[in-house]
Amino acid sequence: QAPLVQSEGGSAQTGGSLTLSCEASPAANVLPCMAWFRGKGPEGVAVIGTGSDTPTYGAAVKGRFTISRDNAKSTLYLQMNSLTPDDTNMYYCAAGSKYPCAMWRDQDDWTYWGQGTQVTVSS
Repeated sequence: QAPLVQSEGGSAQTGGSLTLSCEASPAANVLPCMAWFRGKGPEGVAVIGTGSDTPTYGAAVKGRFTISRDNAKSTLYLQMNSLTPDDTNMYYCAAGSKYPCAMWRDQDDWTYWGQGTQVTVSS
């Protein structure tokens, strides 16, 4: 099993919603930090820790996107609302143990990466 397996992306119109999921293997699921990134920068979208850690969001998505983690299902989610064409991009999930949990942009800061999924928003 690949460490992180992302669901297929999708398409939406401006103002619409999409939910991405990322299923973690047992090895990935025990890591304390999980995050979503997009693009080649990559741009940090959201990060979440375990327990009562408060999620952190990138400025471009704050108030519109919600990251959540269901450890029982070993799945990370990204609920995306009020989508705009600027949200069109490849989205990647990541899992790691660099603490504190933050949107570390160096790929080496994360132990595992998902395969990526395309999100397209039309106007």
